[in-house]
Amino acid sequence: MTFHLDHRSGVPFYRQIIDQILGGIATGSLQAGEQLPTVRALAVELKVNLNTVAKAYKELEIRGVLTTQQGSGTFVAAVTVEADAVERRRLIVQLADELLAKVASRGVPPQDVLNELAERIGGARP
Repeated sequence: MTFHLDHRSGVPFYRQIIDQILGGIATGSLQAGEQLPTVRALAVELKVNLNTVAKAYKELEIRGVLTTQQGSGTFVAAVTVEADAVERRRLIVQLADELLAKVASRGVPPQDVLNELAERIGGARP
């Protein structure tokens, strides 16, 4: 799995790492027992502070999504990741904020985007 950070999204980097790991598990691109990069390796790859990656890994470990074995590394735990209602709402708000920021920076009226989305999901107009 390759990690990417969006520096313009406004979403904290540790949160983006968490979201990508959870997404990887949910889509099957990360399997139970699969080893993740070390904190140091991922921090170097993403060009972020070690504490950023450590915070993401620690939060996922607390949730039971990751396990850390001293001297061996960090692994995906045998769990099923499903977004609960709160997490799903947070993701929708995050994506909507990112879309609106990109649209505004390009001078596109939000209503035009809303109309295009409505067409794509069934032709209903807001």
